[in-house]
Amino acid sequence: MSNGLFLAVDGGATKTDVVLGTAAGAVLASVRGPASSPHYVGVPGCVAIVDALVAEARAAAALAPEAVVDRAEVYLAGADLPVEVDVLHKAVGEAGWAREHRVDNDTFALLRAGTDARDAVAVVCGTGINCLGRDAAGRTARFPSLGQISGDWGGGEQLATLALYRAARGEDGRDAPTALSTAVAAHFGRSTVEEVSAGLHLGEIPTERISELSPVLFAVAAAGDPTARRVVARQADEIVTLVRVAATRLDLRGVRYAVVLGGGVLAARHPCSWTRSKRASPPTPPRHADSGHRPTGGRRRAARAGRLRRSTPSRPRPPRRSHGAVIHAFRPARGHVRLV
Repeated sequence: MSNGLFLAVDGGATKTDVVLGTAAGAVLASVRGPASSPHYVGVPGCVAIVDALVAEARAAAALAPEAVVDRAEVYLAGADLPVEVDVLHKAVGEAGWAREHRVDNDTFALLRAGTDARDAVAVVCGTGINCLGRDAAGRTARFPSLGQISGDWGGGEQLATLALYRAARGEDGRDAPTALSTAVAAHFGRSTVEEVSAGLHLGEIPTERISELSPVLFAVAAAGDPTARRVVARQADEIVTLVRVAATRLDLRGVRYAVVLGGGVLAARHPCSWTRSKRASPPTPPRHADSGHRPTGGRRRAARAGRLRRSTPSRPRPPRRSHGAVIHAFRPARGHVRLV
């Protein structure tokens, strides 16, 4: 790099972070804006949102108009299929943010932010859910992550919808009574879930607010409600399944490998989900300490290096924190991976 400037972009379904920094590791500016996932705002909308944030970051860093950024690492929720990555790569190139750039799914950045291990798997659970694995040879295992049409289960939006679904059925008698009914009605300031459903149908309650029910589900589960606990238990099992499948595809089942968990739902460490995941594990110590800062740290490191490293450094580094994610080691046990 001639002047050692880089951009790191974390574009998600709820917010977007942009960091402008130097190759030496200095952060010149860090700005946050609205969601930029192309699944929600389209490719032109995505580029426009990030472009405004890049301009804001340059202004905050007092960067001269003629100053050229050497590298942009752009990781976006919604860059799932190869064709989507190609389209976004071209669009980012045309935006002219940097001399060189890389565009890919945000799970790559989470994995890089969480660990330098050669063999590793990352699961992100926020609005949706996704998983990525890599091995020492540079192979990757990934999923389409297109929602239920591609077999996904357990993202924040789906959990919120399930909370409403179970609350309605528990209230009207189609299912067993559940504390979700009272909690959901109270959350929207209504007397019954039926009133909530009617309010959503008539437009009195914006449908976007359904996503607010994911934390309600976990709170009710933590209080001991059997219906809520079953939903949360299935989500924990899904996370373990994703890790197991990714590891199997990469032939990692016979070796020790790192696992990084991130995204808003997992970062909250809800007791029921967290405890169930840990119960599935053999009694071995974690490879890294618990963690917690934004994954843009991984984007900064990737941008400085000009690539996502796939090997561990020769000298061990101390544990670092990564986007509220928790880093643990997985190893094979009785034919399947287990969280420790």
